[in-house]
Amino acid sequence: MAHFLTTLESTMKAHWNKPALCNYRGEVFTNADIAALIARFGILYDDLGIKKGDKIALCAKNTARWGALFFSITAHEAVCVSILADFHPDSVNYLVDHSDSVLLFTDKEIWDKLDTSKFPKLKMAINVDDFALLYSKDEESKAAYENLNDKYAAKYPAGVSTNDVKFAVDNLDELAVINYTSGTTSAPKGVMLTYGNLSASIQFGHDNVAVHPEDKLVSMLPMAHIYGMVFEFLYPVTGGAAIYFLGKSPAPSLLLKAMKDVQPYLVCTVPLVMEKIYKSSLKPVLSKWYMKILTAIPGINQIIYSKVRGKLDAAFGGKVTQYIMGGAALNPEVEKCFKDIKLHYTIGYGMTEAAPLLAYENWKYFSQGSCGKAITCLEARIDSDDPQHIAGEIQAKGDNIMVGYYKNEEATKAAFTEDGFLRTGDLGIMDSKGNIYIKGRSKSMILSANGQNIYPEEVEAVVNNQQFVIESVVVDRSSKLVALVYLDNDAIKNAKLDEEAISDLPEKIRLNANRGLPGYSQISKVEVVLVPFEKTPKMSIKRFLYK
Repeated sequence: MAHFLTTLESTMKAHWNKPALCNYRGEVFTNADIAALIARFGILYDDLGIKKGDKIALCAKNTARWGALFFSITAHEAVCVSILADFHPDSVNYLVDHSDSVLLFTDKEIWDKLDTSKFPKLKMAINVDDFALLYSKDEESKAAYENLNDKYAAKYPAGVSTNDVKFAVDNLDELAVINYTSGTTSAPKGVMLTYGNLSASIQFGHDNVAVHPEDKLVSMLPMAHIYGMVFEFLYPVTGGAAIYFLGKSPAPSLLLKAMKDVQPYLVCTVPLVMEKIYKSSLKPVLSKWYMKILTAIPGINQIIYSKVRGKLDAAFGGKVTQYIMGGAALNPEVEKCFKDIKLHYTIGYGMTEAAPLLAYENWKYFSQGSCGKAITCLEARIDSDDPQHIAGEIQAKGDNIMVGYYKNEEATKAAFTEDGFLRTGDLGIMDSKGNIYIKGRSKSMILSANGQNIYPEEVEAVVNNQQFVIESVVVDRSSKLVALVYLDNDAIKNAKLDEEAISDLPEKIRLNANRGLPGYSQISKVEVVLVPFEKTPKMSIKRFLYK
């Protein structure tokens, strides 16, 4: 297994002046620019006393500078703490402190909402957008920042050259990233991933989805999420491709414009995006009565399907070799259409704890309804007496599996079996060829349109805090969050609310709850249920009854 920094070093030197990290219609970083940034911030890290294993938090939207800073952190052998920019400010405060971060890269908009008293270990905060100083704990730290340009000029009077690029790579078992799976402030799960974990996933990508220096890719998934970090950033860049970042989740029109301009070789996305395209563009055409007749005629149907596929490919720039979807199951109706038109699609399966991939198969051999086969750097099994027919928990063990949760021994212990296999919490079967079919999720996680994990329990905790709410269930309806709430009728009576005030309660609950929720988990509607939710013997709500 090649260390990803070894691969990066080789790629940077071979393509020194080639664009690598680009903001769509904005700033461009060549490999030489990235090397210079790594060298510059390496000086700052040294002067701040940041050593191997120290934590540096990165909380900002996707940009070329985000990517370059990530490399500066890992090249210094510090630990990158990736925090989603959409997390609530209270969560960012808590996670910066919980992770023991001594330096924070963020933007001014986020910084202005934070409370410095909440993270006493922090020495400095720097604006990702322009590298301006946002905060320094003391005069010594401030001096280190103010003297940076002079020290850089003295050390590299002729600038950084390829001879100056040499990364430490004898650290595969050392911690590289802490990726928080949610913004909770109670027993948060900071997934600890080593350089080896990341390298194993990146190596698998290079071995199975070829990337070339002339290739380009549009990044639309958040890099603070492991799916976007590994497969829309680390894997393509270390392979020599140029990445174009869209920043925040783009409107569909901007996304398709970027696709046409950039002409990516690969599209990594979530099923919801492709399902929307199917419903808006493919289904209306293929559902017409005369199209149903024509597509039933052998030979004619293939001509029609080829044209439909060609138009879809053209909408994504015309050079896509493969569409990789992950994070959730694809609607069977949509998948059948994709199979019919011979779209180059595949569905992978993974989780943050696997950095992130557990299963994948090339589109040429992909089995419809599956999520691929276990990737080559791990062993997967089904905890069932008959794995081919009776669903059991999917479990995995391998080079890309996390070492545990940061400062959470209880959760770490619960995550693994006695023989060291990761418990995924997902139920599935595996056929004789090794194809994995997910049959159900024991977790209640909801995947947002931009690939962000939404944990309904966290949203419900905010809803349940609202006046007159006894309990709630948050569900996903057409990619929108709807809160079902059971109200305290006695409290309403005691408050002597009139009919108008009672009718206004759902909207009032929604607005008040949204004030305490991050942007990606905003509630679109509140519906009142008239009876308490049905419970299990453990008094857990039977979620499967509510849609």
